[in-house]
Amino acid sequence: MATSVLIVDDAAFMRMMIKDILEKNDFNVVGEAADGQQAVDIYKEQSPDLVTMDITMPEMDGITALKEIRTHDPNANVIMCSAMGQQAMVIDAIQAGAKDFIVKPFQADRVLEAINKSLA
Repeated sequence: MATSVLIVDDAAFMRMMIKDILEKNDFNVVGEAADGQQAVDIYKEQSPDLVTMDITMPEMDGITALKEIRTHDPNANVIMCSAMGQQAMVIDAIQAGAKDFIVKPFQADRVLEAINKSLA
């Protein structure tokens, strides 16, 4: 069965880029969210195998959403996505339980490497 993925990013273009990479590699995108609160709600409904989570978003940022999701599911596989220069936030995310992080702009091989490592 295909791995189910929730894509979280406030930029529709970024969600589309990740979705394209995932669908070309036989992943099943079960939801998309534009902010952390939507991500938490969809996660609770869908229980995806993996989440790609932007850090900087309106309503609720990615690190807060990560913590909420891990409160609900301590085994959640979440990969953080950040722009260059957000190293401090990436460290916070890893300490909060993120499995890995990918830097924007995305390179397909790095996205797939992070996902495969997180699911191993």
